[in-house]
Amino acid sequence: MPTNDSQSPTTRRSVIRAGALAAAGSLIVPRLSWAEGPVVPPARTPRLVVRRSEDRGRARHGGWLDARFTFSFSRYRDPRHMGFRALRVMNEDRISGGGGFPMHPHDNMEILTYVLSGSLKHRDSLGGGGIIKPGDTQRMSAGTGIRHSEFNPSARETTHLLQIWMLPSRRGLRPSYEQKRYATTRTRGQLQLLASPTRRQDSVLIQSNLELYGANLAPREAVDWTIRRGRHVWIQVARGSLQIGRTALKQGDGVRSSDPGKLRIVARENAEFLLFDLA
Repeated sequence: MPTNDSQSPTTRRSVIRAGALAAAGSLIVPRLSWAEGPVVPPARTPRLVVRRSEDRGRARHGGWLDARFTFSFSRYRDPRHMGFRALRVMNEDRISGGGGFPMHPHDNMEILTYVLSGSLKHRDSLGGGGIIKPGDTQRMSAGTGIRHSEFNPSARETTHLLQIWMLPSRRGLRPSYEQKRYATTRTRGQLQLLASPTRRQDSVLIQSNLELYGANLAPREAVDWTIRRGRHVWIQVARGSLQIGRTALKQGDGVRSSDPGKLRIVARENAEFLLFDLA
């Protein structure tokens, strides 16, 4: 039998090279077979579009109203911001003591009032009326037509609120009014359903294809929200500040997304926000 010494230089080099490749191959992690399962790609982060507080429209009226407009409203017109999905109006109002809106008409609109501080006195042509305070969710279906007034009943305290208008699922609905009080503990550290087209979880009825959630978070507290395919989300920061991925949001900012995926919403400080799940 021939020995290694009898091999030609070419043969000897081939043997050495083959041995080196075999040794290197032993260090390579074996490739997974399909029987072991396919590799799952990382989850996609939804793209966020921010509407900054300082970029909103603004109006001051009669010394008693300071209003900020996320979308075009009244004399403020911006064709880039006419609404989002069913959301048509997102106004942040501060009403000085004794100030308010006298009787005026609405039709074919779902209107929701969310008081952040102070109180608001409501009266309407259906005979409804009452005081709206923080922790209340008040909605009005203007339908075929309704008239109402809103005033700050305090002589000294400023009322701070969000007034939100949403397009109804269909026109010509019967006008109606509803107001519910929620314990503030229900929105602490979690998303609480406030308004829906099905009244589920004791929410107020909103006759539009959307659901409205509210949450109050302590610093570094977080909640998750998954945007389902074909749905859209709008988040409005009512108080404090949030972090969503790499996006920092402060009071008055709004953010929207139409991309399916998961959002992690973290409070940078004590924070309150509304989340709209929209068709």
